[in-house]
Amino acid sequence: MKQNPNFSQEAVMKAFLFGLGMGIGLGVLFAPMSGQETRDNIAERATDLASSARETFEQGRERVRRGVSTLRGEGETRPTGTEAPSA
Repeated sequence: MKQNPNFSQEAVMKAFLFGLGMGIGLGVLFAPMSGQETRDNIAERATDLASSARETFEQGRERVRRGVSTLRGEGETRPTGTEAPSA
């Protein structure tokens, strides 16, 4: 098997051990709960994440609306000295 020069054996082993540690940690974290408790926990976290994403989206949309409104307001007023000549 040809080795990829971008990944040393040491880096691969560290990544493997990190993943193994995370898996064990998550297993211990969720193991004491029943399947129903785990599903409820995941559903609650997903709901919280969706609410947070919705709030962030609404804040961004409001910022864009204010920016557009500001730009439209600035476009309607002319700087002093640039008035259209009167006929």
